[in-house]
Parts: sequence; structure tokens; C-alpha cells
Amino acid sequence: MVEGRNTRYRLLLAHALLIGFILLVAVPLFMVISISFRKGNFATGGILPTPATFSLEHWRMVLGLPLRQPDGTWLAADAPVLRWLWNSVKIAATSAALVLLLSATCAYAFARMKFRGRDTLLSSLLILQMFPMVLAIIAIYSILETLGRWAPAIGLDTHPGLILAYLGGIATHIWMIKGYFDSLPVSLEESASLDGATPWQTFRLIILPASLPIFSVVFILAFIGLLGEYPLASVMLQRTDQWTLAVGANSFLYEQNYLWGDFAATAVLSGLPITLLFLATQRLLVTGLTAGSVKE
Repeated sequence: MVEGRNTRYRLLLAHALLIGFILLVAVPLFMVISISFRKGNFATGGILPTPATFSLEHWRMVLGLPLRQPDGTWLAADAPVLRWLWNSVKIAATSAALVLLLSATCAYAFARMKFRGRDTLLSSLLILQMFPMVLAIIAIYSILETLGRWAPAIGLDTHPGLILAYLGGIATHIWMIKGYFDSLPVSLEESASLDGATPWQTFRLIILPASLPIFSVVFILAFIGLLGEYPLASVMLQRTDQWTLAVGANSFLYEQNYLWGDFAATAVLSGLPITLLFLATQRLLVTGLTAGSVKE
């Protein structure tokens, strides 16, 4: 009886600690949401806006609705936030899909094929992923500037050019998918080969369906990382209508005036695509992070 009581106390303590940790993490989020619904552009006040300070002006600006001016007139919002959001989602989704395609095929080659220099290439990928992409901004800028002279569609200040630059960061994903492929039993492919399947059919009909959980994890991680990427996008994209949401949101924080309300509403809006993606792929994501592959 005493042991059961101690177990119950431990469970209550564990739940209390978890609830406290969740509240601690949630407070900054609630403050950002509160600032987005507060009149003016000051990040001061309590956690929740009062009836006197409650306002939708920042969300009207974010959604492109007319804003009421001090003289009573209505003026259209001048910041194309929804366009920036679309640019971010389009670039992040396209880049994540291409990253998944390239990393999956590369990982399969490293996991199943034997060729000269295989171990050296794997070690090189492991070393390359230690350096952030920020260190290569000057080189990437020069490469895209040169490419733009011959093919303007993939040069500077273009979304295809930025996507091309993002494809260079696939080393981590290659290692992640390769580890999953290594856990798949080779007997699956040997059995398919004995039944007359070609290597491409084996890869497409057996390996790909069995690897769907890890593919979903890689896509989501790549999408999240690229949706909020700022350093490279801020250098490569120059026109306002080409900006991503991260670059556009930073334009609200200039030295003369910090528009915290507009920035907070834009930050909350940027979390919606990630939230929807998590809800749509929650089952695959949990499976890919916690479960193994096929066991013999």
C-alpha cells in the first residue's frame, strides 16, 4: 500500500513538472499572440491585452485589409505579407521535395551499392554538414550571379536560384535516410530480384513504401528549416515582391521604428503552415521518429 502511494506521488510530481514546463514554454508564444492583438507597436504590457488596448489593426495589415487612419480615412496595406507567405511556402515545399528526392537516391546508393571512394564521400558529407550555409553566402552569391548572366531564370533575385542554393544542404538528410535504409533487411531486395524485379522496380515498389515514415520526417524537417531561413534569402532576394516571410518580417524592425505588433502578427502567421503540416502528417512523423523499419 505504501509502495502504491509512493508511485502515485511520483506520477503527480512528474505531471506537475511537465505541466510547469509546458506553461514555461507557452508563455513566450502567448506573449507574441498578445502583442499581435494589441493596439500600437510596443512590446510592453501584460500577457493578455485589455479591452482598452485590444485591436485588430496588425492582423488587418497582415491579411491585406484596409487600415483606418487617424483622420478617419481607410488606406490599403502597403506590405504584401500574404504574398511573402506564399513565396515562403512555395520555396520551402519545392526545396524540401527536391532535397528529399536527391537525398533519398544518394542514400540508397551509399547504403546498397559498392563503389570506389564510397567511404571517403560519406566522411566528406559528415564533415561538410558541420559548417553552416552562412559561411558560403559569398560563394553562392557569386555562383548565382554568374549563372544569371547565362540563365536569368536561376540567377540572383529569383526563387529558382534560391531553391538551387538550398539544395546544397542535403548532407544531413543523406545520413539520416541512409541509416534507415541500412536497417531494412537486404532479403527484401534479394527476394524481389529472384522474382524477376529490376533494381528500379525493387527501389520503387519495395524500398520506397517501406521508407515512407523517414521520408515524411526528412520532408518536414527540411520544410521547417527552409520556411524560416533568413540569411541566404535576405542576400539573394532583392525585390520586395520576391521576399520570403522571414525577410519581409525583418523589414518591420528597422532602427528608426520597431513595429513589434506587425512583426508579432507576421510571426504567428508564419507558424500556420508548419502547424497544418504537423497535423496532416502526425502519424507518419511519430512513426518515423520512434519506430524502426522492417525486421526479419
